[in-house]
Amino acid sequence: MRYFPLFLDLLNKAVLVVGGGEVACRKIETLLRAGAYVTVVSPQIASPIQVWVEQGRCQWVKNFYSSQFVTKDYRQVWATTDNPELNHQVYRDATAAGILVNVVDDQPYCDFITPSILERGRIQIAISSGGASPVLIRNVRETLEAVLPQNLALLADFGASKRNSIKEYLPTVDLRRKFWEHFFAQNAVKNATSRETLEKCYRAALTEEINERGEVVWIEYGADVELLPLKALRYMQQAELVLFEQACPYDYVDLCRRDAERESFNHPGQLSKRLVVAKQAQQSVVILVSADKHEYLLLQGQERVLKQAREG
Repeated sequence: MRYFPLFLDLLNKAVLVVGGGEVACRKIETLLRAGAYVTVVSPQIASPIQVWVEQGRCQWVKNFYSSQFVTKDYRQVWATTDNPELNHQVYRDATAAGILVNVVDDQPYCDFITPSILERGRIQIAISSGGASPVLIRNVRETLEAVLPQNLALLADFGASKRNSIKEYLPTVDLRRKFWEHFFAQNAVKNATSRETLEKCYRAALTEEINERGEVVWIEYGADVELLPLKALRYMQQAELVLFEQACPYDYVDLCRRDAERESFNHPGQLSKRLVVAKQAQQSVVILVSADKHEYLLLQGQERVLKQAREG
């Protein structure tokens, strides 16, 4: 993984954009949507930027670029001109000042790159190939646009509105997590088109008992991660503890819940001791073991075992 994924808070933060053409327009539009305070340095600017300047949404310095414009007041610097030599000078100036800089479409001169973005209100999904294949990423984004429901913004707004009030009913983080997992899994919630429907489901869900008992699920892995059954993926996303053989490919481990505990093991005795502790704590556990090994059969007992589908 070459690039570390993150979302940067630019609300009311100063950003410098060098260049005033079409490329600058695209970047400035996104920066303004994020609430950044944008300064544009360019002798001329495209008409959309002119409109934003007249609206007071960004500032225009009508001048040719010089190094004096790069100051430590800026959180980001963007070089968007069609002059590679000038763009590289902007890069050197920003780097010397310790400011993150992006020279558009010139990856060796970028401290960061911008992903393809899919938005549903508060929900933002960023997709990137690290600059390797923009066309492939566009296809992935189109696929996700077709699959993700349009009511995600409604669901996210509802969840945000209950972040404080739900603490009166469910005092611990674990209880609240389990509640929301159950809530968002309901078909009525998935298909909701109004806040009234969600409120009704929410009130009903608060009266239901939350299952705090943990479960141990064994999932067999093989050579092809795409052969995992959907049920296995669901358990992997709900696990509080993920135990996996040292030889297990990280393609499988990375499909598990990001904030779950993760521990590797290399023999049944080590796994057995860890399971005793997990069961006493009533944790939800997923164990990833090779489909070719049989030394864990005794430990599995009557517990749920999910096998990979067979190829062909």
